[in-house]
Amino acid sequence: MNKKTTFLGAVAGLSGLLPISAHAALPGAELSLCWAIPFAGILLSIALGPLLFAHFWHKNYGKVALMWAVLAAVPLFMFFGTQTSIEALAHALIGDYVPFIIFVGSLYIVAGGIHLRGSFVGKPWLNTTFLLSGAILANLMGTTGAAMLLIRPLLSANRRRHYQMHTYIFFIFIVANIAGSLTPLGDPPLFLGFLRGVTFFWTAAHLWEVTGLAVGLLLIIYFLLDTWLYKKELKDNEELKKPVAYVPFGFEGSINFVLLACIVGAVLMSGFWKTGVEYHFLGLHIALESLIRDGIFATAAILSLILTKKEYRDANQFSWEPILEVGKLFLGIFVTIVPVLEMLRAGSSGAFAPVVALVTGSDGQPVNAAYFWLTGMLSSFLDNAPTYLAFFNLAGGDPAYLMTTGAHTLMAISMGAVFMGAMTYIGNAPNFMVVSIVQNRGVKMPSFFGFMAWSYGVLVPIFLVLTWLFLM
Repeated sequence: MNKKTTFLGAVAGLSGLLPISAHAALPGAELSLCWAIPFAGILLSIALGPLLFAHFWHKNYGKVALMWAVLAAVPLFMFFGTQTSIEALAHALIGDYVPFIIFVGSLYIVAGGIHLRGSFVGKPWLNTTFLLSGAILANLMGTTGAAMLLIRPLLSANRRRHYQMHTYIFFIFIVANIAGSLTPLGDPPLFLGFLRGVTFFWTAAHLWEVTGLAVGLLLIIYFLLDTWLYKKELKDNEELKKPVAYVPFGFEGSINFVLLACIVGAVLMSGFWKTGVEYHFLGLHIALESLIRDGIFATAAILSLILTKKEYRDANQFSWEPILEVGKLFLGIFVTIVPVLEMLRAGSSGAFAPVVALVTGSDGQPVNAAYFWLTGMLSSFLDNAPTYLAFFNLAGGDPAYLMTTGAHTLMAISMGAVFMGAMTYIGNAPNFMVVSIVQNRGVKMPSFFGFMAWSYGVLVPIFLVLTWLFLM
């Protein structure tokens, strides 16, 4: 036995990693839970870093993400060889991460160039209209785009109100999360599903009833609550009785609507136009239409930066930090999730067999309610995009099966990932952005656990009803 073999064997023994011979693909059934440590580490860092080490985290989150990525990548090369490791990482980064970040980034840039102006007064009917409009727009420009477009005019409309906090809580519930469940444009998990083969209109066809009911119930609850608070406030808030200076309704930076339409068109094009042309690179099969799609995304973002006047972005308080944070953190997530996805794909033969048991009945059929709540609970505290991928693979990872025979399972996974991102501040990226903007305007928002009290009190009863009606 040579020194290299002895060293690797010692490392394997100390780390709990199985010494596996070279394979064409990562053998998920042979991987121990230790391979999931970097993935768990980066997700826990994202969840707890801003809470426990806020100053350090905000300055060093990119370095933390890189550390976990290195801790995941190095063992891959050590135990599986260069070719297998490079191909596995290329699939995650080039096949999934790059299209994902180009898509999210283009939506963020284009939406950030649209400024909505008008003489808005925060009465219950207007606030509810804002939430309903955001619910519709979330499926056209993403939860991030819709939230960034509407949160500032909503803040302006309610600037004279004493009771504002509940409005932005429901805004997070509806616009930043639940409403974006009908198209791959709506929320990143669904776009990742689209990249994996789920057709563009599948979610709309299968989730419109459950999404419509969830959003409808939330709008009714909000309107009743806001009406009660507004009437209560009218008694002692003289500011509400003063006239508001007239500002004509309109949009500035309208060229971005054209660019947004180009992004939507590019997604549709890649789903329906099959050229049959593929390029092979590092074990990847990259379709020509996918390259064209991503090129249109990038071009739309560049044109938005060139054609949008600076004052429009300034009026929106546009900043690069949110998308840079998403880019850095998701780079680490997509690297660390590589072995985890293979372990999940192994099903009952892999280290995640206990999880498989929870979502599989005695007859071998999936327990769809369990898929919904497990996907949702993890999406509440971790990021919903990798959580979606994890349970998508746990359910077999075959889009053709999941869209037909396994439709209720894919429905449950999609609902859990998108809906329960609203349960905590860390469940979905737009949540962070909304809270940051609101607090910068001087409006008090609940603490981390205070927000959970709202979400558990309002959302959990609704989710129980949805489970009973659609997944049992």
